Amino acid sequence: MQEYDVIVLGTGLKECILSGLLSVGGKKVLHIDRNPYYGGQSASISPLEELYKKFRVPGPATTMGLGKEWNVDLIPKFFLANGELVKILVHTEVTRYLDFKVIEGSYVYKTGKVHKVPATEADALASDLMGMFDKRRFRKLLLFALNFEERNPRTHQDMDPKRTTVRDLFRRFDLGPEVMEFTAHAIALHNSEGYLDQPCVATIERIKLYCESLARYNTSPYLYPLYGLAELPQGFARLSAEYEGTFMLNRAVEEIVMENGKVAAVKSEGSLFRCKQLICDPSYVPHRVRKVGRVIRVICLLNHPIKNTHEANCCQIIIPQTQLSRKSDIYISVVSYTHNVAADGMYIATVSTTVETSNPEKEVQPGLELIEPIMQKFVSISKRLIPKDDGRNNQIFVSCSYDATNHFDNECEDIKDMYRRITGTELNIGGSHRHQSHTDSDDD
Repeated sequence: MQEYDVIVLGTGLKECILSGLLSVGGKKVLHIDRNPYYGGQSASISPLEELYKKFRVPGPATTMGLGKEWNVDLIPKFFLANGELVKILVHTEVTRYLDFKVIEGSYVYKTGKVHKVPATEADALASDLMGMFDKRRFRKLLLFALNFEERNPRTHQDMDPKRTTVRDLFRRFDLGPEVMEFTAHAIALHNSEGYLDQPCVATIERIKLYCESLARYNTSPYLYPLYGLAELPQGFARLSAEYEGTFMLNRAVEEIVMENGKVAAVKSEGSLFRCKQLICDPSYVPHRVRKVGRVIRVICLLNHPIKNTHEANCCQIIIPQTQLSRKSDIYISVVSYTHNVAADGMYIATVSTTVETSNPEKEVQPGLELIEPIMQKFVSISKRLIPKDDGRNNQIFVSCSYDATNHFDNECEDIKDMYRRITGTELNIGGSHRHQSHTDSDDD
């Protein structure tokens, strides 16, 4: 019988990142996945025929190009150039397995039209998102956020960031409701209105992160890996393997064996593998998670860029919930053949949101209308699951399922929180690094 410090069930991105970090930290790790591929729920599907099969849709048509040229993310997400996920990639040197491309633009929907989120001062001056006076006030807010340091009261402008609410912060800079809306949803990346009466410190940090990420490449703050997101779990799997982590794909898990209320082993295809800790996604332990909502995602295959995005080969569009009298935002991510994820001249747009009614497809309709005409769409509705307990007593640590946003903010918080519970220490990934050499420029 083989013994391990940690067994990981599933090869989703979170599970692979944690196994990579723990392997580097000297833990003996075994990875088991029932699927023959990496990525779990967040896999990239290739060739295209497999995507049609997965969603039980007849096709694909010959106009779609070669099937093997497609790599379609089931849960597409971009990452902020200065964000936590990039810091983890740089810290672990997984960047050496990956190539990134900068997303060409970020857009926000307002009163029936798509507008570019200002990326430069010239953008801000030309933007029809706000009037002349608002532009000056908006610029003052951005400068304040960029200079803000939580531990340095001199940067707080006589304000207590832990007591002042976001509503008061916006009032202080005299920003109108429309500027508040796109700042909160397209820059601070809040996905509902709950933030307004929270202390402003977190929102200031989010605005600062967006601005710093934007300063890296000037077109948008977002990066996306060539060949799709499945490159990420594979990169961390390679990292884990370098530190003697073991992987078993396409293998059924029969039982999680408990002793004295704690995990003791995993039984797989008749073999018993002992462990001190278990990490897994919700699908492996359905009785240990609870449902907190649902997410709808519609993957759309297109043969054109999106209207009003300056013919962008890749972009993000956010529809703030207030524009549609909803509780949560609608997200649209667009990638294309320029990322080696689609056949030549083809695009993949995914529309996602948190489900609020009994008719989820009607909820995403405003997003689908922005990207028409659509050649083929694939609809999935999944439960949002979170663990019932923190895992410290039974040593079973379960990740949360993926949210509707198309960035990795909440996913990184989950990874850091799980790491803290598993190891008893904070994940220390140091400051930001430059990884420019691994990034394709827009001129390529």
